[in-house]
Amino acid sequence: MPGRSDIAWFKATFGRQIEAAVGGTVFDVNFLTAVACQETGEVWPILRRDPTLSVERILELCVGDTIDAKPGGGGRRAFPKTKADLLTASDGAAMFEIARQALVDMARYIPSYREVAKKPGKFCHGYGLFQYDLQFFKVDPAYFLTRRYAIFGETLGKCLQELRSALNKLGWANRASLSDLERAYVGIAYNTGGFNPAKGLKQGYFNGSKYYGEQLYDFIQLARTVPMDPSGQPDIPAPPPGHAILPPPTPVSATGGAYVVDTRESTLRVRSAPAISSPPTANVIGELPDGYPVRAVTGAEKNGFLEIETSLSGGLLRGWCAAKYLVATGAGTAPVPVVAPEPVPPDNGIVAVIMPRKAGTITRRTEPAGAHSLNEPGQPSRTGTSADALRAELAAIIAWLAVDRAANTRYQPHDGLTFCNVYAHDFCALAGVYLPRVWWTPRAIEKLARGQTVEPKYGDTIGEMRANDLFRWLRDFGPRFGWRQTGTLDKLQQAANQGGIGVVVARRREDGRSGHIVMVVPETNDHGAKRDASGVTAPLQSQAGAVNFQYGTGSANWWKGAQFAESAFWIHA
Repeated sequence: MPGRSDIAWFKATFGRQIEAAVGGTVFDVNFLTAVACQETGEVWPILRRDPTLSVERILELCVGDTIDAKPGGGGRRAFPKTKADLLTASDGAAMFEIARQALVDMARYIPSYREVAKKPGKFCHGYGLFQYDLQFFKVDPAYFLTRRYAIFGETLGKCLQELRSALNKLGWANRASLSDLERAYVGIAYNTGGFNPAKGLKQGYFNGSKYYGEQLYDFIQLARTVPMDPSGQPDIPAPPPGHAILPPPTPVSATGGAYVVDTRESTLRVRSAPAISSPPTANVIGELPDGYPVRAVTGAEKNGFLEIETSLSGGLLRGWCAAKYLVATGAGTAPVPVVAPEPVPPDNGIVAVIMPRKAGTITRRTEPAGAHSLNEPGQPSRTGTSADALRAELAAIIAWLAVDRAANTRYQPHDGLTFCNVYAHDFCALAGVYLPRVWWTPRAIEKLARGQTVEPKYGDTIGEMRANDLFRWLRDFGPRFGWRQTGTLDKLQQAANQGGIGVVVARRREDGRSGHIVMVVPETNDHGAKRDASGVTAPLQSQAGAVNFQYGTGSANWWKGAQFAESAFWIHA
């Protein structure tokens, strides 16, 4: 699989040409780099390391796809299904000789193709870095017969032509911009000819472990960590081991009038539609504090609501607010501030704290829950340097914690008590992310903020954290420990799918009653989020609570229940 050094070579060699070609489109260099990684990433990263090969020869050898139609059904469905099918076309014999020799020449350098190249009837169906398919031979034979796929501008042009066709199929031809997730959807249509929103990225060619869409999105994010030039800056800094590649917070793009929330006595609900739903929380997507800045989208009221955009703890919110609680500020074009999470936790002032323990004591899953963190021998962790490794490590953490195993008493509900907070803390701790099991008291925070040293003492300077407390902690302290909000379930699930950490947390309306927090975890081939045409409707979750489960989607929109005062989605790399 191509890595950062391969992508750096690709961008240095072809990046400026791609940049010029995609100007004025919804595509960018990172996306086209990802397509090349996905289509011929088993070929050019090997070829580029051979000092005897010129760039021109590398391009000529970027061929692949030897799958023919199977006699009993299955395999290739497009023309040419087999050698015999190709030979029926005009100039088919000449094309077979080129296609056959292309396979033989490429296989000299690429070990994975050597066995198939020994079969005399086998030939390549895909041509060029972006794999223009031989099914188009009947309408454009000269492209293949004159080997125009060996010219980068030609193969790039064919790729952009097919990507524009995929845009049309998705109904996005007039879009001014696309997110990386949407670009991956275009890539799926490029690969398959269509796209089913209910399947998300799990579409396209399946290599036995991952789908085309999943792999393509991984490559897009990896490409964003590599600058165009060695001295330049990447879109996303390469994360340290054990952390996922996550995009930076999305800035506010609305250019309408500037307003601030003016409620005096409560937060202001942001709704997905200009109406109060039934129940009232059903269409709430966020809540804004009194005095919070927002930008109008158009400035036109509808049913007494104004469509706004803002950024809340790093999460972009776009929705409708009651216009009577918004006051124009006349701030002109001043941007709405966007909170970015700190890259490393603080090492002075208000720092992380854990429950002290006596030397030599072990806290185990099989014991009742307490304030101590787990410290069993052989605990799994998250140290990977690729999305695949991080996902596998999170799956291992879920399996090891085995929240639904009766023997793991730490998480089992009893006597009206549930332990979602304990499970979320343990999950995050094993993944190398701080979510407190205990936290400083207000008096201790005052001393720490003044630079004083405070010793953690249970009941004096620290106390246990329930789900309601965690909701407030994430809001007040989360960004300084690497957390940020995200505004949609699609972004929340995709962060988890990249090997990052995601949570949904809801604060109970009655403060003495239990709130709830769940982990949002990477999708697998056996467990997935729920989706419809709009995207994710229920993320894949792992929780302790009244019911414990390793993987599930829970009750629909449980965080919008009338028992909860407010809720939020948080992510961490």
